[in-house]
Amino acid sequence: MSGLLPSPLLALRGIGKSFLGVRVLDGVDLQVRPGEVHAVVGENGAGKSTLMKVVSGVHQPDEGTVEFAGAPRTFRNPREARQAGIGIVYQELTLLPERTVAENVCLGREPLRRGLVDRRAMLSHTAELLASVGEGSLPPDTRVGRLGVAQQQVVEIVKALALDARLLIMDEPTAALADHEVDQLYALVRRLQEHGIGVLYVSHRLKEVFDLSSRITVLKDGRAVATLDTVDTSADRLVRHMVGRELSSYYPAPAEPQELGPVRLTVRGGGNRKLRGIDLRLRAGEVLGVGGLQGSGRSALARALFGAAPFSTGRVTVDGAPVRLRSPRAAIRAGIAYVSEDRKGEGIVAGQSVLDNALLAGRAVRLGRGGRGARTARVRELLAAVELRAAGEEQEIRFLSGGNQQKVVLARWLALAPRILLFDEPTRGIDVGAKSAIHDLVRRLACDGAAVLMVSSELPELLGMSDRIVVMRDGRIAGELPTGASEEDVVALAVGTVGEAAG
Repeated sequence: MSGLLPSPLLALRGIGKSFLGVRVLDGVDLQVRPGEVHAVVGENGAGKSTLMKVVSGVHQPDEGTVEFAGAPRTFRNPREARQAGIGIVYQELTLLPERTVAENVCLGREPLRRGLVDRRAMLSHTAELLASVGEGSLPPDTRVGRLGVAQQQVVEIVKALALDARLLIMDEPTAALADHEVDQLYALVRRLQEHGIGVLYVSHRLKEVFDLSSRITVLKDGRAVATLDTVDTSADRLVRHMVGRELSSYYPAPAEPQELGPVRLTVRGGGNRKLRGIDLRLRAGEVLGVGGLQGSGRSALARALFGAAPFSTGRVTVDGAPVRLRSPRAAIRAGIAYVSEDRKGEGIVAGQSVLDNALLAGRAVRLGRGGRGARTARVRELLAAVELRAAGEEQEIRFLSGGNQQKVVLARWLALAPRILLFDEPTRGIDVGAKSAIHDLVRRLACDGAAVLMVSSELPELLGMSDRIVVMRDGRIAGELPTGASEEDVVALAVGTVGEAAG
């Protein structure tokens, strides 16, 4: 190896893994250098999670070798990997909310004094670790359940560092973070680099991959199809490796103005505790994008229209007739469907089957002709139409990928043939292939005459999918933008650097 580059901290060579005869990893090679952020990308099912579990000792490879810190290693369990210096921060955090930061960081390794836990030493040690990553203002005696998601993630990372981690695996670390919290995570990752810690960074968000990594490995069907220097590649090239098509094909063409139908939904003077003076119109065949910063009122608008946090002032009409959207049941009866941004908390019942989840909305309001048999047949048709990938309709939905869970939620609402669809972050936390499928579905629904309102914090998605965009700020509509607007136009309205436009 050239003297210009340090020896690999982690080297995977020819890693193979099968489950029940199904090849999940096939001859994967990957290296991470000290202080390097090495990103791993790929569609759901590409093998990313399995590869991370091999590195962290959850699974043992069937073939190939794992070298760590210059020596071949066989990790029989996660504890052995942690002892060797490999930490992992999962998308779903594993902290104990009723315990303090220090108690979580030192869990199982509490310092003792005369046979009792030395709380002073535990607090001091945790404070030093927090300070080392630039988070010295976080009190180590704070109960974790009182912290925001971003601060809890800091605790997870510090917990790994308490074990002298030299390699940190980060699995979708920004999935639940607000925009300003993502910046905080960026700074933390860069401080880890300064300490010489290698980072394996798994993310569906290509912007983060390009912002943070020096190299990118693309997995497809269990194989590493490319390892690229970040500065020498592009999003288009990555997507071609991942899914075999151009990035531009993500977003179906917007509707032509003459293709739009009549006004389907209007709001005049809508307001509640989080919204003020909302004037809005939505036409059949249209995808209306809703942008803005976190807390601007984007999600509050969708929830108000669905009756989950209803308008207390103003007037709403659907197809010209006044409606009172005082509850989700009332909204559903008015022909409105809602796909929440909190898929796991509000969108699915994790312990129930795919079929039971897909039937939930129809059971709640007893809409549609025919009995259970007819509704079940319709849902099965829709699950096939959205190309659901599952072991079967009786499989528990929690075992599906994020993209496939979202397809079940979509099938649930499509079974009711809604006239108006409200999407809040419809592609959050899912891979680029599933995103493209959902984008195609949204556009097909609009072409078939549905009116679609779509909230998104991803500016390329907002610009690529919308026929018009309204931008929220401080609970109000700050302005409206036409097709062809730029990211700068959206941001300017969101932060208030331009005058409010007519909505």
